[in-house]
Amino acid sequence: MAKKGSEWAARIKGEVQKSIIGQDEVIERLLVALLSNGHVLLEGLPGLAKTLLIKSLGAAMGLEFERIQFTPDLLPSDVVGTMVFQPKEGSFRVHKGPVFANLVLADEINRAPAKVQSALLEAMQERQVTIGGETHQLPRPFLVMATQNPLEQEGTYPLPEAQTDRFLFKLLVDYPSEQEERAMMDRWGQLTQQPKLQAVSSGEELLSLRDQVDDVHLSPPLQAYMLALVRATREAAAGSNGGTKSAPKVLSYGASPRASLALVQATRALAWLHGMDHGTPEVVQNVFLDALRHRVGLTYEAEAEETTTDEILRGVLERVPVPAGV
Repeated sequence: MAKKGSEWAARIKGEVQKSIIGQDEVIERLLVALLSNGHVLLEGLPGLAKTLLIKSLGAAMGLEFERIQFTPDLLPSDVVGTMVFQPKEGSFRVHKGPVFANLVLADEINRAPAKVQSALLEAMQERQVTIGGETHQLPRPFLVMATQNPLEQEGTYPLPEAQTDRFLFKLLVDYPSEQEERAMMDRWGQLTQQPKLQAVSSGEELLSLRDQVDDVHLSPPLQAYMLALVRATREAAAGSNGGTKSAPKVLSYGASPRASLALVQATRALAWLHGMDHGTPEVVQNVFLDALRHRVGLTYEAEAEETTTDEILRGVLERVPVPAGV
């Protein structure tokens, strides 16, 4: 079982990397999300191949891919679908929207108003859509990768905290390294078309692999460590941040119980991908920032000091001791 995880990951990564150079960690996190039945919020500047990445992942997995460009004039029916009148039949027929796909890219999700965001996020949570009073199940597997531009905030509708909490991960995509960008120039400067990727896995295989991920053992002390990390963010929000009484409060609110569940799911999936049959503190620490950076809120004082959420979460990792015997 353990060996199959690393082999499956290498197979998918090898195919995706035919069209994507770099972004190894982002690819791995997307595989973790697929195995965990979770969704991903991606924050990065334009031109960093976010669309190509998830499209390539869908091709390598043999899954259906759809892209939705979120704009201020988008309607919920443009996402989930609507009832369309058929003149010849004299009746209405369900027209399913682009959300009925295995991999859905919600591009610039914060550019659409709240009612559109809610329509998508309800589908993410319930894995179903109601059109014309009839409930339709979404395909399995189902993953939403939503993107946000960290720079342009005019004309946007920021996601409420209760909605961002539904994402398993929030990933930060940075510029490629100089070597990676040079490799892009060498590879794509001579080609006008992207390579055609082959399906090296399938949705059926993914669903069967989830049973193996569920078998990854997490010891009680390790689960206690995860819980201590999550609860430490709530203590920081309450003003007990491990410093002196004069130290300013850095978090306005801590992580919800969804964070504990996300840590459990992501730890199991990442351990399995690394060929392990049990979780370790190192794996927990590996996914901690990605699983929690969107579940805590900075205070005005912390923002004024230009303190980042990642800095605070790293401080939590340093303060919370690893239990003995894990």
